[in-house]
Amino acid sequence: METALSILSGLFFIVSIYLLLSKYVIRVLLGVALLGNAVNLLIFTAGRLTREVPPIIPSHLDVPAVATANPLPQALILTAIVISFSFFAFLLVLSFRAYQDLKSDDTETLRFAEPKNEPTPPLGY
Repeated sequence: METALSILSGLFFIVSIYLLLSKYVIRVLLGVALLGNAVNLLIFTAGRLTREVPPIIPSHLDVPAVATANPLPQALILTAIVISFSFFAFLLVLSFRAYQDLKSDDTETLRFAEPKNEPTPPLGY
């Protein structure tokens, strides 16, 4: 099971990087969302996939008697879900406003801050 999720996580990373390298903003947004899911799946897979035994230690033991689920990756995933959703919502609003103002989602046409006829800035000081 962990091998299949590791391969799926790798595929998520590959597809998200491909989408992030696109020149259209909507594909970049999908890449960001998929990258967040890939990271969450990676953290979840790294934290062991034992659902049968809860992470509860009986009072008469110092450590669990059998291998248990690790609660730390689950807590990290919950935090990462909130952060990635808020980041995605911010990027979605930012790209929507840019589309409203410039009437394009192509990143080449969004380069209005870099005029074509001006000399290049100095490369050193």
